[in-house]
Amino acid sequence: MKYSIVVAAAVSALALSACERATVVVPAAPPAAVAVPGPAGPQGAPGAPAEKGATGAMGATGAEGVQGAEGVKGDKGKTGGDTIVVVPVPAPNR
Repeated sequence: MKYSIVVAAAVSALALSACERATVVVPAAPPAAVAVPGPAGPQGAPGAPAEKGATGAMGATGAEGVQGAEGVKGDKGKTGGDTIVVVPVPAPNR
């Protein structure tokens, strides 16, 4: 009994929506008269010349380029012969 009214309402809604309605036929309107265009008219006067526009703003700076290729290695140097190079010891940090 609790759900009988709800079930009855749902069944009646489905039954009523399944009925076929009569299709309404509307008679077609009579065809309208088609207007035929006449001959072309004379050409109009030329327009006024346009004003020159202002110069645009400067563009943004481009991105930095990539590093170039490594150069060719140089020739091996000559030996020093009798030359002595003295490298001093660095001072200790205090």
